[in-house]
Amino acid sequence: MSSQSVRVGGRTLRVSNLEKVLYPATGTTKGEVLSYYVAHADQILPELADRPVTRIRWPEGVAADHFFEKNLPPGAPDWLPRVTVPTPGSSRGRDTVTFPLVPDVAALVYLVNLGSLELHVPQWRVDEEGTPRPPDRMVVDLDPGPGAGLRECARVAVLVRARLDAVGLSTSAVTSGSKGMQLYAPLEGARGADEVSAVARSLAEHLAEDHPDLVTARMARAERPGKVFLDWSQNNAAKTTICPWSLRGRERPQVALPRSWDEVEAADAGTTELVQRTLDEV
Repeated sequence: MSSQSVRVGGRTLRVSNLEKVLYPATGTTKGEVLSYYVAHADQILPELADRPVTRIRWPEGVAADHFFEKNLPPGAPDWLPRVTVPTPGSSRGRDTVTFPLVPDVAALVYLVNLGSLELHVPQWRVDEEGTPRPPDRMVVDLDPGPGAGLRECARVAVLVRARLDAVGLSTSAVTSGSKGMQLYAPLEGARGADEVSAVARSLAEHLAEDHPDLVTARMARAERPGKVFLDWSQNNAAKTTICPWSLRGRERPQVALPRSWDEVEAADAGTTELVQRTLDEV
């Protein structure tokens, strides 16, 4: 295993196997993945700040096995910030999990060097004592079913934005780097996760009633062909969504990319095609 020392954010880190191809379809190497994250640290770090980070790791690349990791990685350096938070309903019966936090580029590079291609975060942050705060944003996840795609997601995104605008909530759009989109509405942190989830569910159900040929609020596969599923459940405090600017472990190195409303509206109108972009295209 080849490795070398690099200075990142005032710290010395060991990075390894920079020439290893992690995305065989495009020949994208681990070194290029690390370079992407460093180049876009100013964009992704504010999204990660004070949020426990769940990673999906592909140490041998996207053509090989991968695994989820919530806990602090074994052997993590003392300087890597961490937070221990309750995990009610854990599938492994754990009362708490100690997650890493990513406040700076050194922490980011450390985790990505372990093969953490995808970084997932909840809709809430922790305070200075490590206590979870109420969510500071609501997410509406747009998941296209068979026969639907980003064009349909764009149509639904415009509908969601109009509904949220009407109640004084601004909305930003992110193409997920996978199939669909996420819409985020910033909140003041005055409502708990259950209440936010209920608001998102009501929004999804009303849109499904008004646009039954385009929208479904039900997870059942039989309900989804040709429609966009509005997954309101991602607001559950125990769930996470892909962090904006994170890479995805797909065949190509696609990015969960913030998009302008001009782009989304053009896709809705059919004047421009909205596509998932790769790290070389952002």
